[in-house]
Amino acid sequence: MRTVFLGTSEFAASLLESLADEHAPGSARHRPALVITRPDRPAGRGRKLLSPAVADTARALGIELAQPPSVNDEATIALLARVAPQAVIVCAFGALIKEPLLSSYELLNVHPSLLPRWRGAAPIERAIMAGDERTGVSIMRLTAGLDSGPVCLARSEPILVQDTFGSIVPRLQRSGGELLVDALDALDRGERLCFSEQDEQFVTYAEKITSVDRLLDPSKPASELERLVRALHPHIGARVALPDGAFLGVRRAALTPGAPSGLGVHASDGRLLLDCADGMLELLVVQPPGKRVMDADAFLRGHGLVGT
Repeated sequence: MRTVFLGTSEFAASLLESLADEHAPGSARHRPALVITRPDRPAGRGRKLLSPAVADTARALGIELAQPPSVNDEATIALLARVAPQAVIVCAFGALIKEPLLSSYELLNVHPSLLPRWRGAAPIERAIMAGDERTGVSIMRLTAGLDSGPVCLARSEPILVQDTFGSIVPRLQRSGGELLVDALDALDRGERLCFSEQDEQFVTYAEKITSVDRLLDPSKPASELERLVRALHPHIGARVALPDGAFLGVRRAALTPGAPSGLGVHASDGRLLLDCADGMLELLVVQPPGKRVMDADAFLRGHGLVGT
């Protein structure tokens, strides 16, 4: 089936790889004829131009690549008309797609949540942070609203007690790739996909993760902070304020018995602990500013903290 792929993120890049995989059952026959992604952007302290993950993947796969300033401009509309796709696949593209594109093609959006829960930019992180027992992947028809189109396929995935963003994403990528191939196979056979409108009373929004979201707030319950650490590992990272005002990155943490000591971040019996509203959180793996990731023991050997 002749397809075009629109995406930007690492999650989208994995989906693109699955569509072009000659060894995966059914995938390669839907290999995109064209990939459209966002322009390269400056990143890091040096502000060096970096390509989106999807751009790097398209180049590695030898697929025609376009990075227009806007997917809605006349040149891009003409490019899509030349390719004449039977379906346009969208995954974490990060920019609004408008008319006439919305009405010109069958646009299938792959979204990593069980819609209508967690529409928006950070559905996986928000599901873990909220303590959801399940997440999943939905295949929906793209509309003008934010992830509000009707859904044709969905698959649920449990969020295990030890799951981090990094551990659950591969499972969602695999599910998303399989569901997408199922949908494209049905279209290729001339079948109509059966779409169901989302129930607006169950809508929640997954706002983009900000610097405020990353901060471990000791006024909150320990269980909530433990979920936050898992939700942001390993791609963003949580952080906590030290007594000297510096911020310590927190890569792994665990609930630990005990009442708050009143000392905030402190050392106790060789452990690095954070007082919380209802107990304590042990900080297991951390990253001091400008330094490598290390376990708490190594951090405590080089940093004096008040102990109990």
